[in-house]
Amino acid sequence: MDFDSIVNYGIKLGAEFIDLRYQEHLYESIVLDNGVVRDAGVSFTRGLGVRVIIGDRVGYSFTNIMSDENLKLTVEKAVKIARYTGSYGSVVSMEARNMVKDRIVSHYGIDPFDIDYTEKIEILNLVHKKLREFKEISSITLPYAFEKDRRVYVSSNGDFVDFTRRMIGFGLRLVAHSNNTYESLSVSESTVGGWEFFKAFDLEEYAASNARLLIESLTAPHVHPGRYDIVLDNEMVGLMLHEAFGHATEGDIVEAGGSVLAGRIGEQVASELVTIVDDGRVPGGVYVPYDDEGTPKLKVFSVENGVLKSFLHSRSTAKSLGGTPTGNARVMSYNHSILVRQTNTYMLPRDWGVEEMIRDMRRGIYVKGKGALGGEVNPLTGSFTFTSGPSYIIEKGEPVKLVKGVMLSGIILDTLKRVDAVGKDLVVKTSVFGGCGKSGQMVRVGDGGPHVRVRGFVLGG
Repeated sequence: MDFDSIVNYGIKLGAEFIDLRYQEHLYESIVLDNGVVRDAGVSFTRGLGVRVIIGDRVGYSFTNIMSDENLKLTVEKAVKIARYTGSYGSVVSMEARNMVKDRIVSHYGIDPFDIDYTEKIEILNLVHKKLREFKEISSITLPYAFEKDRRVYVSSNGDFVDFTRRMIGFGLRLVAHSNNTYESLSVSESTVGGWEFFKAFDLEEYAASNARLLIESLTAPHVHPGRYDIVLDNEMVGLMLHEAFGHATEGDIVEAGGSVLAGRIGEQVASELVTIVDDGRVPGGVYVPYDDEGTPKLKVFSVENGVLKSFLHSRSTAKSLGGTPTGNARVMSYNHSILVRQTNTYMLPRDWGVEEMIRDMRRGIYVKGKGALGGEVNPLTGSFTFTSGPSYIIEKGEPVKLVKGVMLSGIILDTLKRVDAVGKDLVVKTSVFGGCGKSGQMVRVGDGGPHVRVRGFVLGG
């Protein structure tokens, strides 16, 4: 595809700035549902999105028909939208940055498309047979997915970024039943890579350990509501940071007046032990070296030693809020417009061991993220409600008894100020099965952190 000719045509029509987002997206999915293959297929889409700026007005158009005639028509539509929407159109002014040229492919060893479907389904069958050994397990759903996402960004400023990412993953969705009691557990593991993921992953042991946890939770009691000292594991820390804090750092939410953090740069918003990062290249997370405006992804310290330092920005929010483009302008696909999105949100580790952290508590709850059900957040107030996975009561410095998932409710800034210990065991995870939703768009993200202890946290039942 001659991207330069498309750009030049936009300039000829009067665009002061034009950029293109070309995407090829391939997604392979297999679902083994109680021993039967319910889904096995590959979807493939490709298309081109065109954005033009004339004055301070924006026009956007897209197509999945790649003929020269239709590509010109798509540019013409974008120019007309920018020129004729007048006072009803979007207004934008973008922060300048240096020109970028790069081609990059995320690391992988074996292309999953070189592996026969028979082998993939047989692996799922082996896991299914292992899980059938547990008589309490009444339903077993095993998803597998592989994604290849290629994105090319070209602009009239001379930018050219061609980036391809591969992700692969496996999951369990289990239901256990005993004495009229039902419990469910949904977990998955994903990585940026290829089929070698399965060569290094003991799927049968992974499945069996999760089945045992689910069966044990059938008879586990509920925790009594109240105020507790808690230890959050890596997954719960990541969930809370992404949902309850990370969205409040997104520049477009700040710009719209929807963030509890607006106007607070330089303030102490957390314990001095807390440093929160948004990073597109951290091991274990989703790989985002460039955003969908071609901006290199910076390692952004949103909070450093408890002090709010920065928001996440696109080029336009950086301009309006007086920041720097951080590489957080992202789109779900070529036919969507730019939003400010997180990449991998996590807390930096400190020096506490997990056992040391728990041993230092007389009584509390060890809150686990495996099987967490999510919840609700409000970036304007910082309030949140989450339900964890099966967790443990701590007595005399030891996790002694499993309890069902607990409800965590609070205000994120109050919670972060109550952090008095941060572990040294950083873990960041991502997922090929889903991501973060915002304004109708879903993008791949990652989150995590070390274990963290919070004093005096209120738990529901």
